[in-house]
Amino acid sequence: MPEVNVPTLFISSITFAAAFPTLGSAFQGPVTNLYFAHMLALIPISDANPTRRFPYVTIGIIVANVLVFFREPGFGSGLEANLYFFQNGPIPCQLEATCPSALQIGSEIINIPERGLASFLAAILVSTFLHAGFLHIIGNMLFLWVFGNNIEDFLGPVKYLAFYLLGGIAAAWAHIFTHSDSVVPAVGASGAVAAVMGAYLVLHPRARVNVLVPIIIIFTVIQMPAFAVLALWFVYQFFIGAQEAGGATSVAWMAHVGGFAFGLLGILLMGGRPQRPARVWHPRY
Repeated sequence: MPEVNVPTLFISSITFAAAFPTLGSAFQGPVTNLYFAHMLALIPISDANPTRRFPYVTIGIIVANVLVFFREPGFGSGLEANLYFFQNGPIPCQLEATCPSALQIGSEIINIPERGLASFLAAILVSTFLHAGFLHIIGNMLFLWVFGNNIEDFLGPVKYLAFYLLGGIAAAWAHIFTHSDSVVPAVGASGAVAAVMGAYLVLHPRARVNVLVPIIIIFTVIQMPAFAVLALWFVYQFFIGAQEAGGATSVAWMAHVGGFAFGLLGILLMGGRPQRPARVWHPRY
């Protein structure tokens, strides 16, 4: 039986792998023992890009993620959460049935379930609603809230929901195909959120994004164009890939790249083109 000293869960997290250094210390436990070394330097908190309709689907997705999160053992942290992720998340080696039957982590044994194709696809879908700790879900849902409403506004609720879920599936496959021998599951919504971000870059490259910036111990808000925020985020994924090659991180960066690419191409195929920046009304005093 293979023994793994400290396997690290592949997390798919937008905020923690943003175009900026990462926030805090997120996950504890044998599998989710992932520590973030730096503080998040830039945090998108809103955009100056009003919509025509209320974002029911975006809010519904956020609520669904939160409800699933509160049903996870230990709120996604600890040994029980690790077991839960192994049972419910996709493990890349399951695709070609090359996984060991179990992993020994210290004195604990975690069984790896066998999956057929249908079960594997279902696990991929489920994994887009699983999160390994509070910072993980907060980061992903914040980015979805900032960028998702405008994509829902453009596509409409039904197409947007399908776009979001397909983006998550495409992102998961990008990770699985590039980590086919991995024996640990990948969880998180950021592949789907990355697809939303890719679509936003196409539709609203000149929209202004309000970004929270720390200056020593004081936080301030500045506005940056969406193309700068999103392009920096995308480029930084390849730096994360270089860190992964050196064993320094276990962020599922290829899920981010795959989701973002799906969003770019998908929205173009659906007729998306850059939109004229919306006028934002400012009261005069």
